[in-house]
Amino acid sequence: MLERNLSMEEMSKKLKKEQRSIEIQKIKSNYSLIIGGIILLVIILVTILGPYLIKFDPNEMRVTQRLMPPNSTNIFGTDEFGRELFTRIVYGARVSIFVGFSVSLVSSILGVIIGLYASYFRILDNVLMCISDGLMAIPGILLAIASMAALGNSVWNIIIALIIVYTPNVARIARASALQVKEQAYIEAIYTQGASSFRIMWGSIAPNIISPVIVQATFIFASAILSEAALSFLGAGISPADASWGSILQASKQVIYKAWWMVAFPGITIVLTVLSLNLLGDGLRDFFDPRIKDND
Repeated sequence: MLERNLSMEEMSKKLKKEQRSIEIQKIKSNYSLIIGGIILLVIILVTILGPYLIKFDPNEMRVTQRLMPPNSTNIFGTDEFGRELFTRIVYGARVSIFVGFSVSLVSSILGVIIGLYASYFRILDNVLMCISDGLMAIPGILLAIASMAALGNSVWNIIIALIIVYTPNVARIARASALQVKEQAYIEAIYTQGASSFRIMWGSIAPNIISPVIVQATFIFASAILSEAALSFLGAGISPADASWGSILQASKQVIYKAWWMVAFPGITIVLTVLSLNLLGDGLRDFFDPRIKDND
């Protein structure tokens, strides 16, 4: 009996080792995941470490150096007030990435909660999905602008406005995934054993819908960064006096024909960040896709 238990334990360890090897191989062959992760990691490291290595103050005005093109001292040039553009982009990354991360995190959590309860209780399903459909019927940027008009211009208000925009998307995905899991035989078995609704939802259904939500969260991260930039560019977001990628672009409108660098460098930074998040999202989708696992 002891030998049989030992052999079963060895088989279990062997299976876990093989599964781990397969997952490592999938990551190595997943170029979208690797490239997106590396680019995003570099941007995050620059965002965290940059302010400690930069010698300029992002709000320091040097009138004699207004609109200077890129040079050895100011590698990204200066803006209309003589502020060092590279410094403002690095400091602005903190705001833009914080907005994107906060929106993706909170909207994912709220979306999972709404989607789970909507999938489990039919009465709530009708109410919550009607509200979600109503919000999704309004173009996201218009809904965000309307929310900002009601709340006022600040970082926290942008986060709240974008959470309102993106939560219904996550709720729809979470609900659809939860309905599929709910139909599985093992969920019925747990229910017949007398398990509470809370235990079934959060103990058995929720863990099985995390994968699509994580993938969606990466795309929301990217979309939130773009939305913050768009709102600030339109004057409905962060004040131009505060450094963020969107506010830097907003300030560049007045000097776009005289200072190309004020548009090019923050624009390239936004494109690289959004590209890395989209690649990361595609890579995570491929990694979690069971059909790809089966093919491997």
